[in-house]
This record gives sequence, C-alpha cells and structure tokens, in this order.
Amino acid sequence: MFTGLVAGTGTVCAAEHGPEGTRLRVATPLAAELSEGDSVAVNGVCLTAVEVGGDGFAADVIAETLRRSSLGPLREGDRVNLELPLRASDRLGGHMVQGHVDATGTVESATDEGFARVLRIEAPPALLRYVVEKGSIAVDGVSLTVAEVDEEGFSISLIPETLERTTLGSMAPGSPVNLEVDVLAKYVEKLVSRTSVA
Repeated sequence: MFTGLVAGTGTVCAAEHGPEGTRLRVATPLAAELSEGDSVAVNGVCLTAVEVGGDGFAADVIAETLRRSSLGPLREGDRVNLELPLRASDRLGGHMVQGHVDATGTVESATDEGFARVLRIEAPPALLRYVVEKGSIAVDGVSLTVAEVDEEGFSISLIPETLERTTLGSMAPGSPVNLEVDVLAKYVEKLVSRTSVA
C-alpha cells in the first residue's frame, strides 16, 4: 500500500526485454532502504525488488504489467517516480494507492498557470467513470487532486514542489502516464450495483 507521495526519482540503468517479460534496473539512493523481496512503486506500479545493491535495485515486470502500464517503453536514462510502501506509523498524506494501474492515459496539453502547471490528460471512458472533480487520482504514482473532468479526460494542477520532486514536470503532450483511480470508487460502484439488482 502506498500514498502517492513520491519519495524521489530514480534513473533506469537498463531495461532488459525478453520473451517472458522485462527486468528493470533502477539507480536510486532509496535502494539503501530496500531489501530483496520488498515492494517499491515505480511510476505508480507496485513491483518487487529482486536484486538490491548499494546504488540501485532490479525488478521483474511481467507481461500483464507491461500491457496495463507505461513501463514497457522505458529505456536507459529515463527518470522514474519511486515510492516505498506505507508503514503503519506513517502519516497518510496523499490517498490510498495500491500500485495496481487501472489504465494508461496520454498528456494532451501542458500549460503554465501562475506558478503551477496544468496537465490535461486523455483517459479511457471506462476509467473516467471513477474520476470526479476534486477527487483523488494517482498519475505515474503521484497522488493528485482532479481539477476538472469531462467525457474525454481530466486536468490536474501541479504545484512547484511536485514539478521539482517528480517526473511530471518534464511531461509534454504525447507522454504516456499510468493512472490509478481511488479504489473506494470501485468498491462503491460494486456495492451499489449489487444493491440495485437485489
């Protein structure tokens, strides 16, 4: 379980693609806090560290994850958002994020508004039914508040701290992003649909 508060960024050292999946190697100082078998969110995708060294870690990305996320196109030199799992004693500063990507979206536009940057993101209709104005959404693992939403996508407004600490500051039109909606919305939908049928 994560909160969507990115602890730092890492740099892809290698993306070893094979017929059975991809082994992703990421350089980051956060590796000092990881052990083999630990979970780590990479651009919002919960992965398991299978190798840990002083300067980084490696994780296996299976075919299902490659299909559902934007991790497949990652190449050497790409920056990624990283978050370690929530501890029971930690503050819940963002929202409950599972690291289970629901879909990918595409940055449609990036415009400056005062000291903020507004990203407009196109997203699938099946995902947008869970997105509400002023609700929470994780974009590449970052917990954000939805500024506006319509039938084709939504907008988020990024403060300078988010632009500096995450990869979202370098997003340009056409960039793919991982999206995870608030899991509570999915549970509510399931409960309501069961009640309606009964």
